[in-house]
Amino acid sequence: MREEQRRLAAILAADVAGYSRLMAADESGTLGRLRRLRAEVFEPKIARFHGRIVGSAGDSLLIEFGSAVNAVQCAIELQRELGGENARLPENRRMAFRMGVNLGDVIVEDDTIYGDGVNIAARLEKLAEPGGVCIGHAIYDQVKGKLEYVYTDIGEQRVHNIAEPVRAYRVMSIEQSPTSSSVPSAKDALPFRNRPSIAVLPFTNMSGDPEQEYFSDGITEDIITDLSKVGALAVTARNTTFALKGKSMDVSEVARQLRVSHVLEGSVRKAGSRVRITAQLIDGMSGHHVWAERYDRDLNDIFALQDEIARAIVDALKIRLMPAEYAAIGKRTTENVEAYQYYLMGRQHFLRLGRRNHLSARRLYQRALEIDPEYGLARAGLALAEGMLLRSGDPSANLVTLSAEAQRALALDSTLAEAHVAHAMAHFQKEQIELAGAACRRAIALDPDLYEAHRTLGDVLRMERKFAEAAAAYEKAAKVDRNSYGAMCMLWDCRKTLGDEEEADRLSGELLTRIEKAMRLYPDDGAAYAYGCYILHNLGLDERALQWAERAITIDPEDYNSHYNVACFLAAIGAVEKAIDTLEHCVPQLGLQQVHWMAQDVDMNPLRDHPRYRALIERLEVS
Repeated sequence: MREEQRRLAAILAADVAGYSRLMAADESGTLGRLRRLRAEVFEPKIARFHGRIVGSAGDSLLIEFGSAVNAVQCAIELQRELGGENARLPENRRMAFRMGVNLGDVIVEDDTIYGDGVNIAARLEKLAEPGGVCIGHAIYDQVKGKLEYVYTDIGEQRVHNIAEPVRAYRVMSIEQSPTSSSVPSAKDALPFRNRPSIAVLPFTNMSGDPEQEYFSDGITEDIITDLSKVGALAVTARNTTFALKGKSMDVSEVARQLRVSHVLEGSVRKAGSRVRITAQLIDGMSGHHVWAERYDRDLNDIFALQDEIARAIVDALKIRLMPAEYAAIGKRTTENVEAYQYYLMGRQHFLRLGRRNHLSARRLYQRALEIDPEYGLARAGLALAEGMLLRSGDPSANLVTLSAEAQRALALDSTLAEAHVAHAMAHFQKEQIELAGAACRRAIALDPDLYEAHRTLGDVLRMERKFAEAAAAYEKAAKVDRNSYGAMCMLWDCRKTLGDEEEADRLSGELLTRIEKAMRLYPDDGAAYAYGCYILHNLGLDERALQWAERAITIDPEDYNSHYNVACFLAAIGAVEKAIDTLEHCVPQLGLQQVHWMAQDVDMNPLRDHPRYRALIERLEVS
């Protein structure tokens, strides 16, 4: 007889309020919306918080988490996103979920769980209001002081088939609270004052070789990723901390600026087959060291070393890891150190600007996959690099390759946000706009700080002529990566299209600053000059703009998307023949969606009646 398996788990139960009424009114529509919400909202959010669906029947879902904090955060985030979905629908079609969260002992059998722990979660769900979350006392004890939500004690409740009364609490985010107007804003108060929070500063490369920078940056990113898997710890995004790279700042000032309780800093020295890592965890208020360590190891031990550092930080912060969180920290998509190093090199090139860097990233990702074909992160990176090259009109980029690599990456690991963005890019190039938008939103649910996801969503919305929504997506991307100029340029363009000249003028200065910074860092990035010439024209600096337009084409003759942008500038200043010359050179190399965009691009208006322009369009339509 098999021994019964038990474990402690956080359980989230959810169902639809008024489901029978919705089904009676529109059965097929209700089922379709339910399937879409599960695929586009529930599944990505559950994956992000490391949960798993252990039961589903009709309109109900049963989800297991290894962390009480993750379970409650997931519930609140789900209700926030579902509320946004409902706001776009007529009242009679809205689908409001009730959610209950319990912490208890469960019996495990195959892929499902049952027992009183599950039953109580289901009863708590019935106590929740439509669109609300109700939690039990055991959950409340775990999350109070860690999650800054509003908790309402509704007392002991007698519930069906449970012998003892259940102490229950309604929980909502501060924004949802009816008294939220009296709560200090994020500008006025530390958002994590009752919850440990950390900023991991870029580790210093001590190898004496600037070419080894990729390795120290990669170690930093992996530590950020590992710590982000801990539900009780708030971790500052990579793009935010890397914006401070090379700046000399007092740790207390960093903590105040980033609104965190702790700061981690360190250094990496890689020499041959050996690696030395030093790390110091510092209290942001006092500036005192909470923990410090130096590690001297063989390079082959790098994965175990990263796990050790992450767990030492968690221990120093006195956070208790749930079993699922402990396992998640140790999860890697490769065990091959050589493949890992090629991936880090590829990642470094990918994050740099310019088509040539994306070509280098693609080659390095391909090399990593030659060593380990099952390396999920490298496969997702390769797909995303292919998508970026296709966006720039690179002649070597291929839509079939992009689509295939995105599918392979998703098959290896469906929780990789980068893979979903690459999938969105493939849909976008095929003009499957709705599918592209859904893939972008799934990526954002998995990684809210992924620049490429917000940027691509902006492109999708702009193609749909939803310029206000596109502007919001571009604005988010520009905030996520404060060095990139691409999303901000598209934000500026949307503001111009919407007739918001005042906001466009305000953006021009910051945009030009970003572009000029990119030129200094990456002098072979022709796209910076192509975007910049149009901005200079709008600032009345046409002579300088003409110089930049010439440089854009000279620096990178195969960045055809940049040439299209130069053509827009030339049309704007009345250089019609030269603009059409440029279009005849670049447009045949661009993707289908970009060619179709020409039909509605207001920048092409000065050219539309020109015989050469009409002939070009006719040739494109035939081909």
